[in-house]
Amino acid sequence: MASHRRPKQPSRARVTVLTTAAAAAVALSSQAANAAPSEKPSKDEVKAKVDKLYEQAEQATEKYNGAKEKQEKLQKEISTIQDDVARGQQELNELRDGLGSMASAQYRSGGIDPSVQLLLSSDPDDYLDKASTLDQLSTQQVDALKKIQEKQRELAQQRSEAAGKLKDLASTRTELGKKKKEVQGKLAAAQKLLNSLTAEQKAQLAEEQNRATRASERDALSGNVPPGSGRAAAAFAAAQSKLGSPYVYGATGPSSFDCSGLTSWAYAQAGVGLPRTSEAQTGAGTKIYSVSQLKVGDLVFFFNDLHHVGLYAGNGQIIHAPRTGTVVRYESMNTIGGPFMFGVRV
Repeated sequence: MASHRRPKQPSRARVTVLTTAAAAAVALSSQAANAAPSEKPSKDEVKAKVDKLYEQAEQATEKYNGAKEKQEKLQKEISTIQDDVARGQQELNELRDGLGSMASAQYRSGGIDPSVQLLLSSDPDDYLDKASTLDQLSTQQVDALKKIQEKQRELAQQRSEAAGKLKDLASTRTELGKKKKEVQGKLAAAQKLLNSLTAEQKAQLAEEQNRATRASERDALSGNVPPGSGRAAAAFAAAQSKLGSPYVYGATGPSSFDCSGLTSWAYAQAGVGLPRTSEAQTGAGTKIYSVSQLKVGDLVFFFNDLHHVGLYAGNGQIIHAPRTGTVVRYESMNTIGGPFMFGVRV
């Protein structure tokens, strides 16, 4: 006989869960239908974000420049020490050869003096400890031994110094790689934002900057500010000759520059060697804290950490290499994006 069972009814808890889920799905669907599409940032908003990224990239660039300069300096120092060690080892070998000749002469004349045997040991310091008195040795032997001792100590010190610098070099190379990666990351993020703009927006930004640059050049040339010195005048003229050259991080000319690369290159044309980074360049001369006291060609520094530098052009304007995507140009000190800290008269 067939069994007739009533279908199992869902529990009250299960019904409640299903009802709640269905209601939530309906609500989400309604919200999605009524939600306004996300708006793209405006041209000015993109510009503000891009400018901030470029500022961060320039900060990292100056750290990169400092690490690169340190790396190059360490490489030169290590090379010099290694050359000195090689020469010192040759001198030491010659001193030991001299003692060997002395021992050979004694052997041929009837045997090697015990004192000379000790002299030829690998540890001259140990010899002096064991010798009861230097009177046992000839003046020639004493002089030879002391020279060997001195040369061995000198070589040991130089090798230790080289080892320390090699360790420092490895650390500096690691820092250099990190800063390079940081710069590239900031620049890539900025470029991604710029790519989100329409062709018309990009053209508008370019025209706004061109107008600002023309106005800055006009204001600078209309001023009547004397140069700080013959060197400053020559450096400023050199910078003027590079107007329109592209900004490239880490570049020091002659065809592309970053901010401190431009100032160091310009002053090099005037016969003045400046440090590589903007922060280091602050110590190149006399500080000038008032804009009204600045003269054409003075170095001018911006931002609290001094990561940007340019050359004063007069009437509140500067010539500088601003950031990636721009060229060497005139610009008002009021539009740099960071506070003016002070000038330096070289």
